[in-house]
Amino acid sequence: MSDCGVRRMKLGSQGLEVSAQGLGCMSLSALFGVPAPKTDPIALLHHAIGSGVTFLDTADSYGPQTNELLLAKALKNNGMREKVELASKFGIIYGEGKREIKGDPFYVRAACEASLKRLDVDCIDLYYQHRIDTRVPIEITMGEMKKLVEEGKIKYIGLSEASASTIRRAHAVHPITAVQLEWSLWTRDVEEEVVPTCRELGIGIVAYSPLGRGFFAAGPKLLENIENNDYRKTLPRFQPENLGHNKILYEKVYAMSEKKGCTPAQLALAWLHHQGDDVCPIPGTTKIENLNQNIGALSVKLTPEEMSELESIGHPESVKGERFSNMVPNFKNSDTPPLSSWKAA
Repeated sequence: MSDCGVRRMKLGSQGLEVSAQGLGCMSLSALFGVPAPKTDPIALLHHAIGSGVTFLDTADSYGPQTNELLLAKALKNNGMREKVELASKFGIIYGEGKREIKGDPFYVRAACEASLKRLDVDCIDLYYQHRIDTRVPIEITMGEMKKLVEEGKIKYIGLSEASASTIRRAHAVHPITAVQLEWSLWTRDVEEEVVPTCRELGIGIVAYSPLGRGFFAAGPKLLENIENNDYRKTLPRFQPENLGHNKILYEKVYAMSEKKGCTPAQLALAWLHHQGDDVCPIPGTTKIENLNQNIGALSVKLTPEEMSELESIGHPESVKGERFSNMVPNFKNSDTPPLSSWKAA
């Protein structure tokens, strides 16, 4: 437990310790049609750290690149860098209206060097491969990341949106500390293979979008309060043909939260916290009041009966629509070629 009341946890089995709830920083920069927040992002970051939320999650693709620069500015003074666990990612490149996934050794090293410079740090605590390059054997990507650990440029290695088989192959090259995956009351397919594999191998689990991209915070009215070019308006689950069905899930969560005396967002986060001591949700927000509410989820206690009720509320049939369009890479299509097929350029 920190002095501020946010408990600490071991993330994975390699020695990394983080706040039991992190902060996803993506929304603090303009991205995917979402403008930069009107609120002061640095004030929010300082408030988070002062409140005990010290596990900060960014990526070179957020902004792109401006998110890492923002964190560098926020961590520059008052010994802030020593107070946080800094996670960043590489592997997604945006340019000329298209996205490319890269994991070749040359790119891995170049991306890390660029992130270190933007973040203005000597070492990144947790460095993830953001998406898996299915053209490059995972052993090749991991080999370069292992070198970065040996050189002291990163402390721990993570994967994001990786399949169980990809995780196993990567872990055989160098221990994986954490796997970041989408997990929430309306995204539970990772429970079949990915979560059990992480637990078998002693890998920590970092849950992104734990509030369903804001759905469990605002419900269906979320769409009324976001910009027209906000990427969430293109997601299948927010389309009219699916939203009416998904609204029922929110209403059930809302009704249960009323009985518990908490918010729907707090209940959704508490459900994840009760999944195990190896799970760290990283909800994002641009508002201090929402950050404080999210911290409050750590104090929401759920009985086995209440967990069972939430499990039934959030069963797969309660959700209509895929979480992404079919073109977006995720753990289901992250397998890479065998190492024997690799021919270095």
